[in-house]
Amino acid sequence: MASPASTSGRMIDPRRYHESVRERDIVASRPPVCLYLEVTNRCNLLCTTCPRTYEELEPPADMSWELFTSIVDQVPDLTRAVLHGVGEPMLVRSLPRMVRYLAERGVYTLFNTNGTVLSERSGRALIESGLVELRVSLDASNAESFREIRGRNYFNRILRNVRAFRDLQEREGHAKPRVSAWLTGLKETVQELPAFVRVAAEIGVKEVYLQRLVYFDRDTIGKARPDQSLFEQMTNEEAGHLKEAEDLARSLGIAFSASGAASEPGMSLKNSEGSSPWSLCRRPWTLMYVTANGRALPCCIAPFSQHGYEHYTLGDATQQTLREIWNGPAYREFRQALLSDHPPTACANCGLRWSL
Repeated sequence: MASPASTSGRMIDPRRYHESVRERDIVASRPPVCLYLEVTNRCNLLCTTCPRTYEELEPPADMSWELFTSIVDQVPDLTRAVLHGVGEPMLVRSLPRMVRYLAERGVYTLFNTNGTVLSERSGRALIESGLVELRVSLDASNAESFREIRGRNYFNRILRNVRAFRDLQEREGHAKPRVSAWLTGLKETVQELPAFVRVAAEIGVKEVYLQRLVYFDRDTIGKARPDQSLFEQMTNEEAGHLKEAEDLARSLGIAFSASGAASEPGMSLKNSEGSSPWSLCRRPWTLMYVTANGRALPCCIAPFSQHGYEHYTLGDATQQTLREIWNGPAYREFRQALLSDHPPTACANCGLRWSL
């Protein structure tokens, strides 16, 4: 595996990372420092890599303001908040208010968007709210591929929206939020990487990320299948597309990071110490994911690794305090399994196929 990456896309000192790994116990010694708050599970796309497209994971809902503030207020040392889950955050009218609530507490706040409803009005509201990062999940370099992967014909609309937003930022001198473009690594689209970098440059985006596909090992859905993954199985031809994208990004002054690929064809990214790639995970000791309905999950990857929230639900934030959930019986049992040779199914399926 390459040096451990943080969820912000920045590299963590491997020595500090492995030291923190050794400190793990079934009882977390300190509260979470990061929250994933699924502000909605509604979406206006039908992505072929998302379980939401194929099944109702929970009843449709937006996270209420009362639940949102209750959760945030219970984590006084919160440093980071990610306001997305399986839905499109910008469908939530109170989103800028939520961002502002966090920003006023000095919390680093970000979310992924599909960009379909990004307008001057909503974009200006996000700027004024103090949003730090805006990640645009585009997943294609052209309209045809976009429709095939994301289920709707919105590609050109998204490009116009992001270009207009970047123009607004440049015109008025707003450095934040940082805007980045994201492509999920698929065998089917890896050849589009150079073109994807060029599209990002054309709409004024200075950061591009290739993120790993997370898929179900059994009962696969859409394009979220093992045969589509680049993880541990890049060919020389696919590595050539990656190298071309890296070179092009450098020439265009664009930051490029590929969490979705090995450093060279055929190289394993698994933990070199053995066959337990889940053993490096720190998420159940550092963050909590809460769905729009208040269900506490171990991380944002779990819904993409195992069908059925009931298998890895660790609490209910509408009925319990975060303190009761964080070191309650379900979390302790989950951590104990993760520290063993028999991890929770969601973790075993995930391995190191995490997103940035």
